[in-house]
Amino acid sequence: MSNSDSTVLVTGGTGFIGSYVVEDLLEAGHDVVAFDLSTDARILEKLGVADDVEVRRGDVSEATDVFRAVRETGATRVIHLAALLTTSARENPRAALRVNVEGTNNVFEAARTLDEQVERVAWASSAAVYAPPHNYAGDGEADGWVTEEDLVYPDTLYGATKEYNEHQARVYGEDYGVSHVGLRPTVAYGPYRETGGSAFLANIIEKPALGEPFSVEYGDQVIDWQYVRDIAQAFRKAAFAPEADLSRRIYNVRGTVATIREAAETVERIVPDADLDVSDAGELPWTQKLDQTAAREDLGYEPEYGLDDGFREYIDVLREEAGLDPL
Repeated sequence: MSNSDSTVLVTGGTGFIGSYVVEDLLEAGHDVVAFDLSTDARILEKLGVADDVEVRRGDVSEATDVFRAVRETGATRVIHLAALLTTSARENPRAALRVNVEGTNNVFEAARTLDEQVERVAWASSAAVYAPPHNYAGDGEADGWVTEEDLVYPDTLYGATKEYNEHQARVYGEDYGVSHVGLRPTVAYGPYRETGGSAFLANIIEKPALGEPFSVEYGDQVIDWQYVRDIAQAFRKAAFAPEADLSRRIYNVRGTVATIREAAETVERIVPDADLDVSDAGELPWTQKLDQTAAREDLGYEPEYGLDDGFREYIDVLREEAGLDPL
């Protein structure tokens, strides 16, 4: 199939990750429709792709909106990202169930009904399906690397909605033949992120980039720093990987695993006058050390951005927006 024959519908397509997914798909030569409740194309505009994508307003929790969008656009692939994130889900549990669980069901149901049209649904699960990190200490040595075979036991409502979606995805695959691939990303960082429980991590980069001081705890805690462009290419690969290459349906994907202190040191190398104060107080509840062997082997996913490259690009975008010289 040539790229021009494939239209990809991206739910949550005007959001942070969604906008980068749209950009990545367009660069790969696909036609793209961004389906979102918000038609604010600000991030798409900043990425320079707003004129190349059709933005279609719709509510993922309304079955008819989803069905019509898939049918009328002729989409052969759906990348489903629309969701309420951790904090919003905790504050609005009913809305979280409607958007995260019913919304995902609507996408799978559209793919099942329009099975001659839709070839694959790639969708966002989350590392939030895993239990807190102390549950994964290795034998003797607490290495804590987590594979897709490890126990999932989410401690947030958001994580629980994603775990449920993994179950319904399996039913749609096994009982109805819907081809699907779910990804479990961790913490996305990059320009224009505004929401989510890990948004505070952005300040480690954003404050020094603009010459502001910042203090952060959790210095010795390990975080998976996943640059948003890498997450975008992972979803494209999940949407287009040949069926025969898939050894599973749910994949861990990650970026660079480093402590918050190591991340701060990277920022200090890039921004020589950075005023960052890092303490080791506190403990983060997230499992971040994901083994991504399967995604590498089956999807051909290889992160392209290390800490240095990702932080540098992020910092230069921030400085340019603030009218400062690049570093």
